[in-house]
Amino acid sequence: MTFWEGKRVLVTGGAGFLGRFCVDELLRQGTEKDLILIPKKKDTDLRKWENCLRVVKDIDIVIHLAVTGGGIGFNRENPGTSFYDNAVMGIQLMEAARLANVDKFVMAGTICSYPKFATIPFKEDDLWNGYPEETNASYGLSKKMLLVQSQAYRAQYGFNGIHLLLVNMYGPGDNFDPKSSHVIPALIRKFADANCRGENKVVVWGSGKASREFLYVADAAKGIRLAAERFDGPEPVNIGAGFEITIHDLVNLIAKLMDFRGELVWDTSMPDGQPRRMLDVSKAERLFGFKAETTFKEGLKKTIDWYLQNRKKLI
Repeated sequence: MTFWEGKRVLVTGGAGFLGRFCVDELLRQGTEKDLILIPKKKDTDLRKWENCLRVVKDIDIVIHLAVTGGGIGFNRENPGTSFYDNAVMGIQLMEAARLANVDKFVMAGTICSYPKFATIPFKEDDLWNGYPEETNASYGLSKKMLLVQSQAYRAQYGFNGIHLLLVNMYGPGDNFDPKSSHVIPALIRKFADANCRGENKVVVWGSGKASREFLYVADAAKGIRLAAERFDGPEPVNIGAGFEITIHDLVNLIAKLMDFRGELVWDTSMPDGQPRRMLDVSKAERLFGFKAETTFKEGLKKTIDWYLQNRKKLI
C-alpha cells in the first residue's frame, strides 16, 4: 500500500487553482476519490466554527489551501478582509482538527510572511527578522500566526501540523480576473487583450525593478504531497523553484512569448511590492526530496496556451 491508500483527506480550497492540482496529485498516488472531501465555498464557510467541526469528522489528513487573497491590488483594497478570513479559517480549522484527532494537518503558508528586506535567498531562519512588505502584511501575518498555532499545538498536544511557505504560483486554470489576479495571469490577459484589439500599448504596474520567484502549480502540488508523506517537523519549509526574475524581464518575456510588439508603459505611480523575492529551497529537497521540475519558460508557454484556448469562457 502507498501512504495515501485508505486515507481520508480533507482538501480545503480543493476546487480552486492549486487545490485541483493537489487533488489530481493525490489521485495519482492512490488516494481513493471517494475518500477525498472537497468542501464547496458556497456551502461551507470555514469562518463558521460549526462548519470546521463538520468537515474534519472522520478525516485522517487535512490539507488547508482555502484562502482569501489576490495580487497587490486586492491586498491593498482588502487588508482587513484578508487578515480576518485567513486567520479565522486557519485557526478554527486547526483547532477542530485537533479536537477530532486528525493525524496530520498540512498548512499552505506564503512567502508574503517573510520580512520586507529579508536577505536573498530567503531562509526559513530569517522568517522573524523583520516586518513583511506593507501591501501584503495583513495576509502574510495572518498566515504566520498559523505557524505559531501549529508549533504551539505540537508542543502542548503533540499535534502533527506542518507549515509550508509557498512562492507565487502560476499555471493553467489560474485566476485571470484583473481585479484579483497575480502578476503572471494579469500580464497574460493584458497582452491577449491588446493583441485581440489591435492595440500597440500595454500599461504595467511599477518600475519593473522588483524581482519575484514563481513555481509552476503542478510542481507546487507535488511539493505539498511529498511534505505530507515524508515531513513531520515543527519548522516551516520553503516550497519554491529557487530562482528570481525581475518584473521588467518577466514582462518582456511574456510579451515575446505572446508575440506582442507594441510599447510597454511603466506606471511608476503603482507599487512594486516587496523589492526582491527568492527562496532558499534546499531544506525541502533535503527533508522530503522536493525539487521543482518545470522550467519557467515551459510553464509560461503552458499557461499562455491554456488561457488562449479558454479565453472566451473567461472574459
